[in-house]
Amino acid sequence: MSLKDRITEDMKAAMRAKEAARLLTIRGLLAAMKQREVDERIELDDAAIVGIVDKLIKQRKDSIAQFAAAGRTDLVEKETAELQVLEGYLPARLSADEIAAQVAALVAELGASGPGDMGKVMGAAKAKFAGNADMGLVSAAVKQALTR
Repeated sequence: MSLKDRITEDMKAAMRAKEAARLLTIRGLLAAMKQREVDERIELDDAAIVGIVDKLIKQRKDSIAQFAAAGRTDLVEKETAELQVLEGYLPARLSADEIAAQVAALVAELGASGPGDMGKVMGAAKAKFAGNADMGLVSAAVKQALTR
């Protein structure tokens, strides 16, 4: 079953179970997917859907930080619930240690020697880690590897 089919089935299940918050989150995800398909005139594959989910998760994390700073615990709870629903559609993520090891190998493979090569390494890392790792952790690992 493709990720798109799984999301659609989860939406139907949420409708049947009358889970309003979960349903709203899944509908938002489906709307973002449909928007991208219409804009780019393409059929999304699982990798593209994971990219959309990553983007929505980043938005939720930013919102949580802003709402927490403003003392809006009600909105923090709502965004956290949406975040948990969205994280269910991500594949298993690499740990920080696994990322660091793979980034070190990538730096050696590319022959990168210092902070000036950050763009080159991040370009290759983005392709390698797409959907499998938090890109914030990847960026931090690349910085650390290049400053040694």
